[in-house]
Amino acid sequence: MNIEIIEYRDEYQPAFRALNVAWLDQYNLTESHDLEILDDPQKYILQSGGVIYLAIHQGEVVGSAAIIKEPDNTYELAKMAVAPAHRKMGISKLLIERCLAKARELKATRIILFSNHQLEAALALYEKYGFQNVPVEDSPFATADVKMELVF
Repeated sequence: MNIEIIEYRDEYQPAFRALNVAWLDQYNLTESHDLEILDDPQKYILQSGGVIYLAIHQGEVVGSAAIIKEPDNTYELAKMAVAPAHRKMGISKLLIERCLAKARELKATRIILFSNHQLEAALALYEKYGFQNVPVEDSPFATADVKMELVF
């Protein structure tokens, strides 16, 4: 399978939104804050120094992941999604590795993420990359009952 990881471009916003809303809706986790970010990723991710990566297969967006700039050399890993038909192919690993490499390049001292206990496969992936559970504080999401961080 030929997967290309590219940086986000505005033309991909509808696919980026649809990919993320699909899994959020599947787990009943969609919140207004998610929709704000997905409707205007330029404003909520890119303008503040964040980056979005997209996994492309045969011209179709099949995965996404972003890092959002936070204060104190921290980035938040966010909007990680892989289309159901393309799961278990290593796409999430490609995306998370690209995000971690970019965060290091940007001199991040840590990466945080917010998640939900239902997302067992995602949580296992994060643990594999060294993320550790920390108390859930300052979450912008009501449904986030898991917070993890990776300190560089």
